[in-house]
Amino acid sequence: MSELDGHYKVITKHLVDGNVVPFLGAGANLCGRPQDTIWRQGQYLPSGRELASYLAETYAYPTREVKLNCPSCHAEVRGTDEAPDLLRVSQYVAAIAGDSGDLYRELHQVFDADYPATSVHQFLATLPAVLANKGYPQRHLLVVTTNYDDLMERAFREAGQPFDTLTYRAQGDYRGRFFHTPPQGEAKLIENPNNYADVSLEQRPVLLKIHGAVNRGRDWEQDSYVIREDDYIEYLACTTEINSVLPATVGKKLKLSHLLFLGYSLSDWNLRVILYRIWSKLQFRYKSWAIQVNPQKIDQEFWAKRNVDIHDMGLEEYVKALQARIENLPPGTGEPPLSAEY
Repeated sequence: MSELDGHYKVITKHLVDGNVVPFLGAGANLCGRPQDTIWRQGQYLPSGRELASYLAETYAYPTREVKLNCPSCHAEVRGTDEAPDLLRVSQYVAAIAGDSGDLYRELHQVFDADYPATSVHQFLATLPAVLANKGYPQRHLLVVTTNYDDLMERAFREAGQPFDTLTYRAQGDYRGRFFHTPPQGEAKLIENPNNYADVSLEQRPVLLKIHGAVNRGRDWEQDSYVIREDDYIEYLACTTEINSVLPATVGKKLKLSHLLFLGYSLSDWNLRVILYRIWSKLQFRYKSWAIQVNPQKIDQEFWAKRNVDIHDMGLEEYVKALQARIENLPPGTGEPPLSAEY
């Protein structure tokens, strides 16, 4: 059995057992998008670089012009010293506006659209029903995302799967806290996380939006984004462990599960912030995995130190192969599976 075949066998077992927490990064939203296609409102979500470029152009973000040598003809040409950085550009937009109002308006306009869910989101949304139809015990997913869109929510709704949403509040009176939105009803503040009983993975999947999100169909003032440099500084400087502001059942699930990172690289600030705010506070004992195309040596060493195996392949290919293995599972017995660690 090849290493990849062995991985698929193990991850399939843990998905059946309910012992895996998927982490969705920006790359999950680009799954299936043709490489030569630019993002369009309502058709494709922007990458972090595309969003930074859009904001930079809209608000005349200053760039330093430098002289470069053309690699083909060696002629001197002019260019900019760096590609727009989303954190820095977002900080600039908020600074020239005097607050985050203009930034939030622009982000709301970008994300308040009906973008189609990708194969990653569809796979996760339909997984509970697929396993249940095969006779396996009900195991609801905890899905964590740093993305601001509502692709995972749309995928759950399209699959007819009720779910709970936990959304981080980045600004305002309740900054640093989470709000819970049930399948039916309005969002409410989680005031006493340790005793909060309205979220249960025994009942339905839970979507944890750890860096905030757009509030679809509402005013931009209801949005929440960890996106500026100041947002990340405050996020890192917060003395309250993020696990302590989550419902106890969700914190326990994070602590006792294998993690599957989909669509992240070490160049993503939000990944490093997650690892600091969660991973350094919780002692994870379980083997985890990251799916990343062309990982650099630093990526491999970084993941290895955290008990994470990295697999060099595209998300679309990975999810397609994983879905095929789930569909080819034999009928279940309906009995709870024996626990196992890898």
